[in-house]
Amino acid sequence: MSTRPKIIFSDFDGTLTDHTEFSTKFIDILELASDKKLPFIIVTGRSISWAHFFLTHFEKIQYVISEGGGSLSYKDSNGFIIDEYLVSDDQIKWLEKTTEEMLERFPMVRLSADSIGRKTDRAIELFDLKDVSLVEKLKKYFDEKGITYSTSNVHLNFWNGDISKFNAVTHLVGRFFNDISVEEGIFFGDSLNDQSMFKDLENTVGVSNISEVIDQMEYRPGVILKGDENKGPNGVLNHLRNILD
Repeated sequence: MSTRPKIIFSDFDGTLTDHTEFSTKFIDILELASDKKLPFIIVTGRSISWAHFFLTHFEKIQYVISEGGGSLSYKDSNGFIIDEYLVSDDQIKWLEKTTEEMLERFPMVRLSADSIGRKTDRAIELFDLKDVSLVEKLKKYFDEKGITYSTSNVHLNFWNGDISKFNAVTHLVGRFFNDISVEEGIFFGDSLNDQSMFKDLENTVGVSNISEVIDQMEYRPGVILKGDENKGPNGVLNHLRNILD
């Protein structure tokens, strides 16, 4: 059983959703965290536009890390959404230029629908990458250009700079939670792009559907939940109830 946390971090796709679908369990999780007076931070590979969606539609969500750790969004005292980009302007411009070059070289590749709302990274829909040879060519191209990339449940994301979920979480805690250390948090995840959290945070939990990619992981969560009853948001809710009640 995990130590009682002072702050909760969680991946979104596959962790707080059933596959890519919203679940009522998501609301139950937010309610539980709020009842226990624990900050609940979504840490997702989705775009900054999704961060705005979370902040405007769910009152109990105050901070969102998006784009795999490239962006931090929150509301100021007047209720206006503030975005912080955790890479430099030069790195953002370099990414724009490199993305254009990549699309010219690989005209069959399409950026994800939400890439129009992305600032610090770009994404390619995984369902568009059924050709294994194309994936290998893309990864070779990224390696040659010095582009960092990772896979979530739904996207192949790529970026420039030292972006990671753990770096962004550390930045957020230092900015807004002076009385809490990162080590006092818990993180829930299920995908390859969660490995920076699994590597550097002690209290981490993989919901049971992580079994689909666990053999590909270099860094694994401290606790791996088992069984269909612990897939996605069910696993998050069950585990939080176990350690908080």
